[in-house]
Amino acid sequence: MAPGLTEEELGRIEATYAFEFSPEHRTFLAAGLPVASPPEEGAAWEQPWPDWRHADPDDLRDRLEWPVREVLNDVAHGSWHPALGPRPTSMGEAVEAARAVLAQAPRLVPVYAHRFIPAGRATPGHPVLSVWGTDIICYGHNLADYIDREFGETDENTP
Repeated sequence: MAPGLTEEELGRIEATYAFEFSPEHRTFLAAGLPVASPPEEGAAWEQPWPDWRHADPDDLRDRLEWPVREVLNDVAHGSWHPALGPRPTSMGEAVEAARAVLAQAPRLVPVYAHRFIPAGRATPGHPVLSVWGTDIICYGHNLADYIDREFGETDENTP
């Protein structure tokens, strides 16, 4: 753990990358900045924790663009959710239709590897989502729940 991000650093990051950290993500990063752990097998990044203080800006942009890029890649290869309506006949139209829907969704901000939390200060308590293409699952009801589940001690007797 490195010292937490200052208000000035948090504001600079939000202005540079055009998003707002959720209240709980902001508090977490201000308390301490996780910077090192072994990468997961098949990980997209060598360092799973985004280093908001020292990372190459292209690395942070890549992480921020990951969820949309991965979903659109799956759509381009045939994936389609019925909630999007009828799938357009051409791949290009399908990708553009999915892109339009995703543009309306809150931006996802990387927490760890391919785990993300929705951006925005207006509504705290967002779930942490694992995003691997269109395989999107909830990894925690909120950031504290996610951290506990992913990194906390487990009691084998607890269901």
